[in-house]
Amino acid sequence: MTQDGDKKIKALIKELRPELQELSEYIYEHPELGHEEVKSSKAHVELLEKHGFQVEYPYLGIETAFRAVYKGKKEGPSIAYLSEYDALPGIGHGCGHNLLGATDTGAGIVLSKLVDDIGGTVIVLGTPAEETNGDKVTMADADTFEAVDVAFCTHPSDGYYASGTSMAMEAIDFRFYGQTAHAAAAPFEGKNALDACINFFNNVSSLRQQIHPTARVHGVIKDGGEAANVIPDYTRAEFYVRAMDMPYLNELKEKVIRCAEAGALAADCRMEWGHYEASYKNLITNETLSSLYNEKMQEMGIDMITEERDSMGSMDMGNVSQVVPAINPYFEITNGKAVSAHTTEFRDCTLTEEAYQAMEKTIEALTLTATELITDPEKLAQVKEEFAQNIK
Repeated sequence: MTQDGDKKIKALIKELRPELQELSEYIYEHPELGHEEVKSSKAHVELLEKHGFQVEYPYLGIETAFRAVYKGKKEGPSIAYLSEYDALPGIGHGCGHNLLGATDTGAGIVLSKLVDDIGGTVIVLGTPAEETNGDKVTMADADTFEAVDVAFCTHPSDGYYASGTSMAMEAIDFRFYGQTAHAAAAPFEGKNALDACINFFNNVSSLRQQIHPTARVHGVIKDGGEAANVIPDYTRAEFYVRAMDMPYLNELKEKVIRCAEAGALAADCRMEWGHYEASYKNLITNETLSSLYNEKMQEMGIDMITEERDSMGSMDMGNVSQVVPAINPYFEITNGKAVSAHTTEFRDCTLTEEAYQAMEKTIEALTLTATELITDPEKLAQVKEEFAQNIK
């Protein structure tokens, strides 16, 4: 991008900021859980339509999802920005999705002001329920990304972290079926489903020593019986099984299922299992794309932290990264303080001037990265070549 181009992007961001700040604060004041984001999704859609996007809403039969498209007057690559806006129970936007959505939608709007001249298509996707049953999984399984060249999603954090990895995850529920009986008068007539469930937990505990140190298996009993004097005939546990890649996740999942089978067998009960949330694949960062984004940030005086984070979870962006070149970098909103996500403290950081300045810088880096990919076919080809090698 030329120096004049850089100035134009900065000016567009400054002009757009009041609308993005209003969007973020409106969603902060109206937190909605996954698949309930009626007000939040509508607010995004109205802003995108105001800026000339053609919007499909609802999208893929998901009431709070949308697909907004702005096609430039010249042909060129398709750039997708993924916006989230679901909240957490009890604490609202403790993960900062109000600001996340405003940032990624903002980047799409700014880029749309440029593609008439440089070419290309801008797509903004509203992706509900990241915290639970993430609909990026649905979109990745559909044809949403077939015509997309690269995809971006950024996330508020306590530091400027480069796009890294996330854990693949299976959300599995285990149901144990036995036979009721009076626990004192005739226990020998019963089959204790709670014993089967507790056996399962103990089996998993025995397994943990032998699993890879980066993997995780954790769960809770959701239904454990009705009364202490009745042998329970039904119990249910919900588990997350996580690993750093899909092959090991599949191996570990089978071991956990066998733990449940053994627990049921020992208690003379029956076991069934299934998924209670969508399964997330591990994030595969496109390092060529990530390096380009990091360079744009560095030009603004921000050094992205490239070391692996001490902790990580699972995200539906992982599924996207396995069907299209993608990155998921982080931007700092805590003004140098170590503030954990999923807290009221982190939630309130989204309202600060420091957070809005970080939003502006992130939008600038996202826009500059996209414009370079559009105007430099060789760079885009390198991104796609790395993606092809990764998927192999």
